[in-house]
Amino acid sequence: MLISERIFSMLNEKGISQKEFSERTGISQSTISDWKRKGINPSSDKIMLICDVLDITPYELLSGVEKEKYTQLDYVIVDKKSADYEFLELMRGFNKSTRDRLLGYMQALQDMQEK
Repeated sequence: MLISERIFSMLNEKGISQKEFSERTGISQSTISDWKRKGINPSSDKIMLICDVLDITPYELLSGVEKEKYTQLDYVIVDKKSADYEFLELMRGFNKSTRDRLLGYMQALQDMQEK
């Protein structure tokens, strides 16, 4: 699905007209109409305005994944000298199967600790 299609779908879900959307974002109605008519996506400089008005994250707009289905960790700051950073870097290097196994072990350890 195109980003512009997601925008119009969300506008419809939220009951926001194109005119109201234009007024709230400051994006001209003709530009918004072009997105729909020509099937083009908004320029990158408009993404944050759109997200603010639709009350969604850029990740949700660009990916189509609802915010309830993920946790945004993009802004977590981890000291590169910490054990947390080393752990995250190791995890990134594993394939999906290995990560799943490790997460299973971690869950089992957590369950044992809670007993």
